[in-house]
Amino acid sequence: MARYDLAVLGAGPGGYVAAIRAAQLGLNTAIIDKDRLGGVCLNWGCIPTKALLKNAEIFHYIKNAERYGINIPEYTVDFETTIKRSRQVANQLSKGIAFLMKKNKITHIEGEGKLTSTKSIEVTKGANKNIIEAEKIILATGGRSSTSPGMKLDGKKIISSKEAMILKKFPEKMVIIGSGAIGVEFAYFFNEYGTEIHLIEMLPRILPVEDEDISKELQRNFIKAGIKIHTNSKVSQIDVLKSKVKIHLEKKENNEVIEGDIALVSVGVTGNIDNIGLEIIGVSVNQGAITINEFNQTSISNIYAIGDVTGPPWLAHVASAQGHVAAEHAAGQKAVPVDYNNIPSCTYCQPQVASIGLTENLAKDKGHEIKIGKFDFRASGKAMATGNIDGFVKLVFDNKYGELLGAHIIGYEATEMIAELGMAKALETTWNELATTVHAHPTLSEAVMEAALDALGQGVHQ
Repeated sequence: MARYDLAVLGAGPGGYVAAIRAAQLGLNTAIIDKDRLGGVCLNWGCIPTKALLKNAEIFHYIKNAERYGINIPEYTVDFETTIKRSRQVANQLSKGIAFLMKKNKITHIEGEGKLTSTKSIEVTKGANKNIIEAEKIILATGGRSSTSPGMKLDGKKIISSKEAMILKKFPEKMVIIGSGAIGVEFAYFFNEYGTEIHLIEMLPRILPVEDEDISKELQRNFIKAGIKIHTNSKVSQIDVLKSKVKIHLEKKENNEVIEGDIALVSVGVTGNIDNIGLEIIGVSVNQGAITINEFNQTSISNIYAIGDVTGPPWLAHVASAQGHVAAEHAAGQKAVPVDYNNIPSCTYCQPQVASIGLTENLAKDKGHEIKIGKFDFRASGKAMATGNIDGFVKLVFDNKYGELLGAHIIGYEATEMIAELGMAKALETTWNELATTVHAHPTLSEAVMEAALDALGQGVHQ
């Protein structure tokens, strides 16, 4: 029986980060996973989808090359190679994680893990079963696509994002159910390749967790791009026929049936809490998620949980941050808990969406007297030069103290711009400090300074 200081169950962006940090701190560490190192994010989520989206962006430029003075009279699309490139990127990074495991002398154990006691995990691989023991255990089993009644996935006609990434060809017509980050990213991708997209959302607007102005701007851009959007629409039933699917929608005014070649379900994430032995040792679970404290300890103090299995926000960078905290606390170090009020959210369609902190409506609901600063990329020299003028920066400030409460960006490279505002919010930066910080010209990030100036009533470029 192998014994370790720490065992990590799950090798996604939370698990492998926790394992590496623990090893750096001198713990004899093992990591267990039944699948490829890197988890869903690296192999079937964050990374390969960004490769696909880059292909779509390049294709968009090719189709619109004339506006840049470049004439491309003939071009072809090799969809199979597009998918192949995405898989190659994921495979290369997974190999990189394997290298890091070896470098940090972490034992990688392949198989399906299940808690058998507070200090033991049974690992099953085929017909073989082994028990490993560990003083501390971190559960990082991740999550999977959620479904709703009437939306049972079959992997062929009713698919999740995983199947969407390995289609042999792009469908003529696709119905995407759910307009969160996954839904809108795939809507953008397949639309660029010529698929007729119907985007279904039960709530009144797409990207419903984002600031209302951001949602409206993305919807405007999507409609302009030819994407058909159905809000306030609940899917009651999906009929799978020989060559198509029928999606039955319940709407306030009337019901509607939409046909498509494929239905992509992207209605959320469910944590992988089943069959990992939680009930055997009495780990507390609430509403389908493992209950944790600020140091990511579960109800059993030597067992930690991180990532999607602990509930929202279901974000890779949150899992990694939690992995740091859990590993350091398990090693007896002074761990700094994750600040969940300062978590950036990014969506990688075009235009991109990125945000941090409170939306305008949430700030009002919390009783803040607010001041809004806004700058349109149409007034940005860099945005104009690149040909990407859609979108804006919107900053929400506390009107009494000038403190930054929230930041919301929609536009080209918005996901790269949000880090500055995350740092600003963490440091309780004010509008004066953002407005007087000289930003390089010409850059897209100038829009941050300009938005702060707008809040102060000092804007000069719009």
